[in-house]
Amino acid sequence: MALGSRGMRIREKLEKELDPVELEVEDVSYQHAGHAAVRGSAGDDGETHFNLRIVSDAFQGKSLVKRHRLIYDLLQDELKSGLHALSIVAKTPAEV
Repeated sequence: MALGSRGMRIREKLEKELDPVELEVEDVSYQHAGHAAVRGSAGDDGETHFNLRIVSDAFQGKSLVKRHRLIYDLLQDELKSGLHALSIVAKTPAEV
């Protein structure tokens, strides 16, 4: 399924800031249709739930919690404007 505007912004932000060797951004909002958070999210075609898989040297020496915090910090604007949930897999190239 093609990414909408929010998905493209997420992809662009992560590519710019983390220079990943691998990046998958999957919109899984359709799996959550009917949830209150989804019904209440206007704009961006209901893009509220994403699966992310990121492989980047930026995660070297960082704990899982710090890797997730880094991603959440980068996507703060999206989280404030209707992004509801992220499922994150964040690894270094050596961990793949």
